[in-house]
Amino acid sequence: MLELLTRPWTLHILWELSHNGPTRFGVLRRQVDGISSRVLTERLRTLENAGFVFRHYEQTIPPAVTYGITDRMKDIEKVLVQLEGLSRKWQGEGATVSAGRGTLAGKGAGA
Repeated sequence: MLELLTRPWTLHILWELSHNGPTRFGVLRRQVDGISSRVLTERLRTLENAGFVFRHYEQTIPPAVTYGITDRMKDIEKVLVQLEGLSRKWQGEGATVSAGRGTLAGKGAGA
């Protein structure tokens, strides 16, 4: 499960779906700035197969495909909300994560 959730873009996709509710593919692609359609499709299929996301297809012209989170994902969503709270707390304390290094810099970080 951790391998799936830590793939590039996955948490961002899940965050958007959990905060915006069921979302059509094109809207989701615009919300996740910088992701390609191919990668978004791949991640959504993987998340659907894992039971974190549902896919609703309507036979309209053009077809309407909507994605949303499942009850299984709602359990994980609680953890994401806690991580967001911690991130905001650290940001308020002036801490930043150095890009690419995984080190913490700022107040109280031994800098």
